[in-house]
Amino acid sequence: MGRGTVLATEVVAGGREVILASGSPRRRELLGNLGVPFRVLVSGEAEDSPERDPERLAGELAGLKARAVARQHPQTVVIAADTVVATGGELLGKPEDEAENAAFLHRLSGQTHQVYTGVTVIVAGQETGGVERTDVTFRSLTDAEIHHYARTGEGLDKAGGYGIQALGMALVARVDGDYSNVVGFPLGLVIRLLRGAGVTVWGE
Repeated sequence: MGRGTVLATEVVAGGREVILASGSPRRRELLGNLGVPFRVLVSGEAEDSPERDPERLAGELAGLKARAVARQHPQTVVIAADTVVATGGELLGKPEDEAENAAFLHRLSGQTHQVYTGVTVIVAGQETGGVERTDVTFRSLTDAEIHHYARTGEGLDKAGGYGIQALGMALVARVDGDYSNVVGFPLGLVIRLLRGAGVTVWGE
């Protein structure tokens, strides 16, 4: 599904269309499950910043994405999200290749790391947002497990180099916090922000 793909043509929130400023199929699926009609427009905003604090970084990047789309579509409700994975003060982005993905998994093996997802909603020039944190503990992984998972390519487009909603769930021993946050779209926070913007969620 490419840029600008229409997922639904209805409008909500007092006649305002909802735009998801993310190309993530996981975010599309989760937002759709909330019963919110929307379409996707990828912001194209560069996902880089000098900020090194993971919580502030997640919020900052979500805001950049949302504002980039809202400037072009000021009459809509824009929602954007960005996920940052951190361990021991180190930020783990999306691995560039299989070798870096394996290195990430070695780093996370047997350890607890943090997943932060920032969410920003903009409507009528008003911006609200928040950041959710979840702690994830990996099993102690064997070299064979690490290289098998890295070879699947599943983690290449994901912060931290794994996807908890698919094969990557086999890497995880424990999740402390919002599971949907690890998928990249913390639903409790998303629902609160959308309702605050006047968007009907789950038909309410």
